[in-house]
Amino acid sequence: MRPLITSALLCGGFAAAAAGLTAAPEPAAYSAPPSTAKTPEGQFGWPLAPPPAVVRPFEAPEHAYGPGHRGVDLVGEAGQQVLAAGDGLVVFAGPVAGRDLVSIEHATGLRTTYEPVRPAVAVGDQVTRGQPIGTLEPGHPQCAVQPPQACLHWGARQRLTYLNPLRLLGVGHVRLLPWD
Repeated sequence: MRPLITSALLCGGFAAAAAGLTAAPEPAAYSAPPSTAKTPEGQFGWPLAPPPAVVRPFEAPEHAYGPGHRGVDLVGEAGQQVLAAGDGLVVFAGPVAGRDLVSIEHATGLRTTYEPVRPAVAVGDQVTRGQPIGTLEPGHPQCAVQPPQACLHWGARQRLTYLNPLRLLGVGHVRLLPWD
């Protein structure tokens, strides 16, 4: 049997795998993020202030169980406040596979995730864009920076489709033009 993908797993963690649960959704339910995905620009802001450097970009997986990077890693400082990227409802706040995670569902059904974050919010809390939701913890394993810096893994998904969270900010593809 394949591992169960629960809402906690889909919000960026590995709770189902860690719990050893089994069963699986249909792989056909997964769809790769479309390159023309539209998101509500202007309704979201950076989860760290000031706007951070991106040390690892979003890499869409080719299929539901394929490799990829289902979010972006942002440089921050351990202990720094993490902010809600947009208005929404906290649907998860707590440990997943040894790291703390916060997941917020927004009015459109979009869900944003933040890890590793020591939560300052609880499930059921309404949050607004820019509101502190916790503090950044060190220990993101793929973080390419050294302490005292830390990385925030920020993710976004619509149902089973992972999206590049930078698109929420209106930050899309950057094209460098030749220097004349």
